[in-house]
Amino acid sequence: MLKENFPILNKKVNGNNLIYLDNASTTQKPNLVIDKINNYYNSTNSNIHRGVHTLSQKATDEYERSRHLVKKFIGAKNTDEIIFVKGTTEGINLVANSYVKPLLAKGDNIIISQMEHHANIVPWQIICEEKKAEIKIIPINKKGELEIGKLENLINSNTKFISINHVSNTLGTINPIKDIIKLAHKNNIKILIDGAQAVQHMNVNVDDNNADFYCFSGHKMYGPTGIGVLYGKKNILEKMTPYQGGGDMIKSVSFEKTIYNDIPYRFEAGTPNIAGVIGLGEAVKFIENVTLLEIEEYEKDLLKYATKKISTIENVRIIGNAQQKACVISFVIDNIHPHDIGTIMDSLGIAIRAGHHCTQPIMDFYDIPATARASFSFYNTKSDVDNLVKAIIKTKEVFA
Repeated sequence: MLKENFPILNKKVNGNNLIYLDNASTTQKPNLVIDKINNYYNSTNSNIHRGVHTLSQKATDEYERSRHLVKKFIGAKNTDEIIFVKGTTEGINLVANSYVKPLLAKGDNIIISQMEHHANIVPWQIICEEKKAEIKIIPINKKGELEIGKLENLINSNTKFISINHVSNTLGTINPIKDIIKLAHKNNIKILIDGAQAVQHMNVNVDDNNADFYCFSGHKMYGPTGIGVLYGKKNILEKMTPYQGGGDMIKSVSFEKTIYNDIPYRFEAGTPNIAGVIGLGEAVKFIENVTLLEIEEYEKDLLKYATKKISTIENVRIIGNAQQKACVISFVIDNIHPHDIGTIMDSLGIAIRAGHHCTQPIMDFYDIPATARASFSFYNTKSDVDNLVKAIIKTKEVFA
């Protein structure tokens, strides 16, 4: 049973067995990942790339082994294309500042979508405000799908970059990124894909989809917090200058001139999250052992089951009904605020999310203040869904 690999899932909350349905926010960690991190601190703890002693060399080997594991996991051609960052947010900010910002001039534009997480909105607003550039928005329809047909009309000679999420954290929508990437490249525009909600649910191959940049977070794929990955095509990364300076990202420093290190190290200033990187590598191995094919098929079935069950409850409305969808269900109950839904759920030991999920433009589009969100993982079961349905009914009764 997969739940047995995750110690926290045996916990009781408010006297009830924990049912954890907040996986889009962060996933729980299997024993293998926890043990790997503990083992690093117990037996290997040392800084990397800088020491000739045994511990430093061992830590460096473990760190770089994780880079190789990630490279294979996402189908990159070179380990040089794998940059370790704090998470998706830092990955997007790195691209915004080191690649896009130098390209922008007054009157230029960047294209994002109406379903983006704030992390894929705010960095572009910051650099566009500074450069007096514009942000253009791909709209969504009521199903929560991108109106891709309108993208081509948004592109013009001043479009310098496109940044789109692979999967919506609020709606669960899986976007047709290969089609979007092809359209971007047809117009000689580089593109970033925010994969924070994708890599834990489905196979991602950056060589096949031809993304210029792709980023994701470790903690959403059974790894530690504070670590993530930015993939970038080697020929692009080699032309970029870092936006953070410090140790390890240099070849030489004098008061007259600094020579930057090769990629990917020029973008990894300072002592990195070594334990986090090593833990991320173990999370990749864990996923590959289960297999993404098995995860995807299992979660599709679970989503279908949950959608059918929740759809039958009177006065409950699911927000986001895209044809292609990951294992996320956002919903509202008539006349009950999502925060109250979340509070009742918690009293029953069920962990869901309530709020705008860092996607306020989506809430504005649907004219709602927030949603309750149940997001599933392959360690969730149909029994968990049944308990969620009972809790929704119980919530309605409390506020009747």
